[in-house]
Amino acid sequence: MSYARRTYVPVSQSRSEIERLVGRYGADQFGSASDTEGKRAMVQFRLNGWMLRFILPLDVKTEQQERTRWRALLLVIKAKLEACETGIATIEEEFLAHIVTPSGETFGQWAVPQLREAKKGGALPANIMAALEDRRSR
Repeated sequence: MSYARRTYVPVSQSRSEIERLVGRYGADQFGSASDTEGKRAMVQFRLNGWMLRFILPLDVKTEQQERTRWRALLLVIKAKLEACETGIATIEEEFLAHIVTPSGETFGQWAVPQLREAKKGGALPANIMAALEDRRSR
């Protein structure tokens, strides 16, 4: 890990910077939480009607590594927002894996296991194939 590996910025400041950042880009809701037992943190915000969630793994050995991860999360979110702002991508394209589904999981949590299975078997799962076929027929 090389990005921000020597940062002195406290976690609380990085979290606050993320909240201010997404607010500047139009987010109208923001929340964050920590799960010390599960060794992770969560940042969630609503942007353009989409609820977006980032899970930050915190399986780290030092406070320095935790600060580094929070700075990296800030960088990722900032880059995604800027890509949307400048027309490089849409919110849906840039944040697809982080969109919260009606079941409460992110699209990535739902899709990635299916894609991994498809990679092993050499074909897309039936439900994905059906959705693609349905889209083609429109």
